[in-house]
Amino acid sequence: MVVDPFPRRLTTSTPGVPDVDHPSSARVYDFLLGGTSHGAVDRHLGREMIDAVPLVIPIARENRSFLRRVVTYLVHAGIDQFLDLGSGIPTMGSTHEVARRVDPEARVAYVDVDLVAVAHGELLLGREKGVSVSWADLTRPETVLAAPGVTDVIDLSRPVGVLMFSVLQHVPDAQDPAGVVAGYVSRVVPGSALAVSHLSGDDPRVDMEALRALSGAYPRGEVTYRSGAELAAMIEGIDLVEPGLVYAAQWRPEPRRSGQPEGELCCGHRAAVGFVPG
Repeated sequence: MVVDPFPRRLTTSTPGVPDVDHPSSARVYDFLLGGTSHGAVDRHLGREMIDAVPLVIPIARENRSFLRRVVTYLVHAGIDQFLDLGSGIPTMGSTHEVARRVDPEARVAYVDVDLVAVAHGELLLGREKGVSVSWADLTRPETVLAAPGVTDVIDLSRPVGVLMFSVLQHVPDAQDPAGVVAGYVSRVVPGSALAVSHLSGDDPRVDMEALRALSGAYPRGEVTYRSGAELAAMIEGIDLVEPGLVYAAQWRPEPRRSGQPEGELCCGHRAAVGFVPG
């Protein structure tokens, strides 16, 4: 019998009914990136955000560019499995696509609480081996790490890259976001990596109050913006790689191509990457 070295299980029997009557942060993000996996209600909120804060599109694109640079860096550093928390819809240069450009056997477990995003992920990934999509709430690390879609793909006895891109702002203070981060860090082996980006509450270039008001349309409530110091406290104990905690666009930016116009790197997300010490 030939055993599939890349088992994959989709969580199609998730509880609840997908909410398509309210905008989803995952689907609005897909709209801002120029994707197609969103509905009219998501486009409506996305356009309101663009009208209120025109920088919202470059903010989203810089965050996706940060993902690409981080995953590429971590694969070159020896990480070959990733847990992408609050992953949204795996399209437009997603984690497994980026990782497999360097290591074709890299594994990725996507996790999201949005049923529509999970359903889209299942359709987009099809029979992709070594990749899973799980419905789970990232604020419950023990549940996430026990999900079949995660255990089928991720071997927690080996280093894993834990990715939290633009998702911690959806965890209110009452749910202890620092404790959520610690819940994952404490369950992975030394040498594992943590990568985070978080919408900044102290970036003078962005009208975060306008975005905060509009984010109240999300079913889980408005986004919580935090300062660089607050994010630093959440990831305390991680050995950060250079350049440390910076704006996402400042984290190891790619050289500009010949003829590409100069301009200020964009804004919005604070970000950092580091390793779990031994």
